[in-house]
Amino acid sequence: MTEAVQTSSTFTPRVFSGIQPSGGLTLGNYLGAMKRFVDMQEAGTHETVYCMVDLHAITVWQDPEKLRRATRELCAGFIAAGIDPKKSILFNQSAAPEHAQLGWIFNCVARMGWMQRMTQWKDKAGKNQQNASLGLFAYPALMAADILAYHATHVPVGEDQKQHLELTRDVAIKFNHDYGVDFFPVTEPVIEGAATRVMSLRDGSKKMSKSDPSDASRINMTDDADTIAKKIRKAKTDPEGLPSEAKGLEDRPEARNLVNIYAGLSGQTVDQVLAEVGGKQFSEFKPLLSDLAVDKLAPISTEMARLMEDQSEIDRILAHGAGQAREIAAPILKKTYEIVGMVGA
Repeated sequence: MTEAVQTSSTFTPRVFSGIQPSGGLTLGNYLGAMKRFVDMQEAGTHETVYCMVDLHAITVWQDPEKLRRATRELCAGFIAAGIDPKKSILFNQSAAPEHAQLGWIFNCVARMGWMQRMTQWKDKAGKNQQNASLGLFAYPALMAADILAYHATHVPVGEDQKQHLELTRDVAIKFNHDYGVDFFPVTEPVIEGAATRVMSLRDGSKKMSKSDPSDASRINMTDDADTIAKKIRKAKTDPEGLPSEAKGLEDRPEARNLVNIYAGLSGQTVDQVLAEVGGKQFSEFKPLLSDLAVDKLAPISTEMARLMEDQSEIDRILAHGAGQAREIAAPILKKTYEIVGMVGA
């Protein structure tokens, strides 16, 4: 798949998105990202490019062996969830050096003030900013390069990444303005769906996270059917029955989370779900949710385990995907160098 480099405002409709291979895929990753990636792949309206962003992962220290395993496991998760390497480009970020090369150009376009305003930088670095890595600070410029190296027109993102995508748009606009070109697209975010932000099963006010010390707080994509059912059965709820419309979920974070999960897994809206289950107690709703979750997730867990038994095949898929990715990114980087004034680009 070769990209004819475009310098007009008309760009090939293309989706790019990525997930960090930091280990421990959860239901939040599936509903907030992977399921949506598959939907966009199957829609056929855009070229789809999906990436394991291992360069981003090392903005904090990673054990090398664990990082390698997590990257392969994430690739297995993508495929098990429905990403088809024959339909989508699937690769790991470090295998396409154009990301890092364009990232440096964007380090010189982005402003310090932009980076300092990033809420994720403030949250992750906290009061220890002087000891945080430069990579963590510059993370959004590399994210912009991830996206714009493919002239991606759309990026499915969760709310927590929306600010970074806004910075990507700022970088594209500033680059185009500074050099008097119309070279990089102003990428559009795709933020939709009932379960783009899945919350903890133990505390509906907190995001579901692999770093939560309680395994009962999350559904792991490697959990078997019995474990999935047990976790849903023990998920925190409140004593009231389910409402018949979404407004009734206000100030009920645990109820809202479970209904959102049901909606995300079933492909329905929250209102459609509540039209079916409104008035039921959680003792009636949880078995319905459990059956649905097991039906949708257990096969993914089984397929991930099968794929991880042949890591050489995963490596082959990643290498092939990296070759496809570079066919698009290399001419875009070359033209970027020419625009900036690099000799011999």
